[in-house]
Amino acid sequence: MARTRGRDQTTAWLPLVDIFEEPDAIRLVAEVPGVRPSDVKITVEDNLLTIRGTKEQVPEEKAEKVHRYERTYGAFERSFRLSASIDANKIKATYNLGVLTITLPKAETAKPHLITVEVTPDKALLNA
Repeated sequence: MARTRGRDQTTAWLPLVDIFEEPDAIRLVAEVPGVRPSDVKITVEDNLLTIRGTKEQVPEEKAEKVHRYERTYGAFERSFRLSASIDANKIKATYNLGVLTITLPKAETAKPHLITVEVTPDKALLNA
């Protein structure tokens, strides 16, 4: 059963994703069991992160007859609008035991900055 998404794209399944915001980065953790890391493509454009990939179905050669297929296979795509500016040159993706972790460091302009208030000299107030 395919799910139709925007831009007339059809996906067979959608990986579950957790999104965390940290002071210096945004981190996405996606469940992609059975997907080879080489079959995953990650892009960021205009603060839109897109994860695409394919989970290939491996035919069961030993079975004479298949009673049921419940696992999902085929293409997937997930897109997320990022709320902060990202330093695209420092994005890192890791894969371990079917879990894809994408770390998107925030650009310096997106990090919160503390602005100190300067005290004006009393002399400036006397000349007013």
